[in-house]
Amino acid sequence: MERKQLYSESFREQALEKVYSRGQRTVVEVAEALNISPWTLKNWMKVHKKPTPVPAPGQSRRPQEWSRAQRLAVLMETHGLDEEALNARCRERGIFRHHLQRWRAEFEAAPAPQESAAVRALKAANQALERELKRKDKALAEAAALLVLKKKYQTLWEEPDG
Repeated sequence: MERKQLYSESFREQALEKVYSRGQRTVVEVAEALNISPWTLKNWMKVHKKPTPVPAPGQSRRPQEWSRAQRLAVLMETHGLDEEALNARCRERGIFRHHLQRWRAEFEAAPAPQESAAVRALKAANQALERELKRKDKALAEAAALLVLKKKYQTLWEEPDG
């Protein structure tokens, strides 16, 4: 016994496209908007199984392991996208929006490479100056102690004028 197809293939493809680009909406909400059963739509999704994106060669599947250059490239390509396009791009890359937000915060907080080299040079100069200051403080304390001892020696061993 052959079942009659209620929906055309093009309708199925359009419905699946809406499901996969639904954003914050649920599958049930999309099914209600299309006036079809959510179970029908879920069955179509099982049969269709949209292929998962294959990472580029040398790119790890896990966003936590991506290099700074890869993260910056994704941030640049997603900058200025509207909500729907941003969600679609995140799904293509296999990342979440919180990854983008964290990466953007890390890039904004990180000092520029020239600044970090300048900061390192200043820190090294500061440490050298602190070492020299400690050495001079010790020398000054030693000189003061010798001066005090000299005065005490003179007062103890010199005879009063008489």
